[in-house]
Amino acid sequence: MRRVRRVLKIGMIAILAAAVFGFFVMSLWNWLGPAVFGLRAITFWQALGLLVLSKILFGGFRGRPGFGGHWRQRMDERWQQMTPEEREKFRQGMARRCGHRLAEEGQSSTQ
Repeated sequence: MRRVRRVLKIGMIAILAAAVFGFFVMSLWNWLGPAVFGLRAITFWQALGLLVLSKILFGGFRGRPGFGGHWRQRMDERWQQMTPEEREKFRQGMARRCGHRLAEEGQSSTQ
């Protein structure tokens, strides 16, 4: 019985949060979209659809602090296991992918 109440409580909070976020997105869109970009106003359900779409595309609304800690920890472990030659090769590969600015930073930090 206690577990059922907890599940219902969490469900109600989730529904309330979705409603609040949906209203917030709808209000912001309808306030800024038409005036700034010449877009049409949207309904509450369209705003909820945008929230779901943004969750799917961008993975937002994580709600937990320090996200990415596991990724950073794994990357730090890999970095520590690399030889200086492997690190330089990695830096050069990232510079090719991310542009010339990274290559300059890598050179200045190694000198």
